Amino acid sequence: MWLYLAVLLGLYFLRRWYRERQTVENLTEKYVFITGCDSGFGNLLARQLDAQGLRVLAACLTQKGAEQLEKATSERLRTTILDVTSTKSIEAATEWVKGCVGSKGLWGLVNNAGIAVPSSPNGWLTKEDFAKVINVNLLGLIDVTLHMLPLVKKARGRVVNVSSAAGRLASIGGGYSPSKYGVEAFSDSLRRELHPFGVQVIIIEPGGFSTPIVNSVIEDVQKAWKRVPSDIKESYGQPYFEKYFQLNQRIGRTSSSNFYMVTDCMEHALKSCHPRTRYSAGWDAQLVYIPFSYLPSSMTDFVFRWIFPKPVQAI
Repeated sequence: MWLYLAVLLGLYFLRRWYRERQTVENLTEKYVFITGCDSGFGNLLARQLDAQGLRVLAACLTQKGAEQLEKATSERLRTTILDVTSTKSIEAATEWVKGCVGSKGLWGLVNNAGIAVPSSPNGWLTKEDFAKVINVNLLGLIDVTLHMLPLVKKARGRVVNVSSAAGRLASIGGGYSPSKYGVEAFSDSLRRELHPFGVQVIIIEPGGFSTPIVNSVIEDVQKAWKRVPSDIKESYGQPYFEKYFQLNQRIGRTSSSNFYMVTDCMEHALKSCHPRTRYSAGWDAQLVYIPFSYLPSSMTDFVFRWIFPKPVQAI
């Protein structure tokens, strides 16, 4: 019995290995629109796809980011300025993409733009702090997707949404995890809705990487503590802040700098004939976050209570 089971598992993984290595034809004629290309994953993916001959349409938040990317890439790559929190900016970018792709449509939409701050214990934050992150990571992603969908449908292409392992298991406060949980839900419903149109929706779930986002979280913790009202400071205590800050620094130091673990997943999602529904990028995502997300809440709560400091009024 065990032998038959081993054979079946072997055949399953062999078939998956074979299917995942079949690539889409005429890739050099296909257009891919990527948001958040000033730095991090978006910037690397734009350069990576451009080097392979794809027609990359890169959206940057700043003119400086666009100019630096243009200098590092070929003449095929084109840039535009996009603020995903502004519908007018998204409408302008959509018209620009229409002019670029013509009758071909848009093969790939990569929703990569995102922020993580303000990101602190929930008790330190305000509704506006949550809204700032959610407006970019979730509502901005949805707005861009809805505007670009007709172009993606025309090409029977792909929508690649960058979520996070924190969208499966929340460990810190602030709007980042709620926004990524929302990306997961939106992507799931969109995938089922667009399947009859021949459009595939793929989710990328990176773990911890030393992107500007991670570094911004460490800096923001100090700023957030200074803004916290005195009564809340007293309830948490200075030792809590110091330990929490040190924990974030430790996470930053141990985060991976191998961004290719993420961009290779994005590339596969765009180029493979049979992309996966979800890609977990990074060892911490694959070995910690995703497995822990399936455990009973009591077990994950116990682990996080052991890792995170305790407020002075709770000791």
